[in-house]
Amino acid sequence: MTPGAFQGFADVSRETLADFETYAALIAKWQTKINLISPTTLDSIWDRHFADSAQIFPLLDPGWARIVDLGTGAGFPGLVLALMAKGRGWKTRFHLVEADGRKAAFLVEAAIALGIMNLTVQIHAVRAEILAASPLAGTADAVTARALAALPDLFAHAAPLLRPDGVCLFLKGARADEEIAAAAAAGWRFEVSRHDSRLPGDGTILAISRLHSAGKSGRAGARHAIDET
Repeated sequence: MTPGAFQGFADVSRETLADFETYAALIAKWQTKINLISPTTLDSIWDRHFADSAQIFPLLDPGWARIVDLGTGAGFPGLVLALMAKGRGWKTRFHLVEADGRKAAFLVEAAIALGIMNLTVQIHAVRAEILAASPLAGTADAVTARALAALPDLFAHAAPLLRPDGVCLFLKGARADEEIAAAAAAGWRFEVSRHDSRLPGDGTILAISRLHSAGKSGRAGARHAIDET
């Protein structure tokens, strides 16, 4: 995918596309020092990383105050979504969580270069579980993640952060159904709607709502509702 094709795919302005070109150049620069992304995907960054992350954006609500992106790595999907929100004038704050100090340092440099550091983006160089006891607990309108962990583990990290009406938006692959079943068997109750990836392959976006744990005593009766969309 070319930058121009990405612009059409993500429906972003020329100004926002320029931000993404700056972002791509920073990734290429840092990739010579640390392994931000798989080297085999560096030449396909516009579809494999930018477009893949961008397809979450239509599921966001411009009225949301706070989105937490777990295990953001080089900023996927969190920094991509923050740039798209910037281009539309949203005030949503994106909290990018990355425990690897070197990747967190990259995110800080990128956010500064893109003019959003401590404005609509905040970087947290901590493990996700630490946030359960932080001021972010119970405040997130949405929690996002891409290629981080299986659903049972993601739910354990996301649940303490979500508002009662908050949602999870997780990019998943071919084993999404297995992960949904595993989460239900582990005692999680939730509703899920599926949004097929717009890119080639078997990717999907899982939109999770009404997430809560039934506890150990409720595992036998755990259930989930699947609304295919």
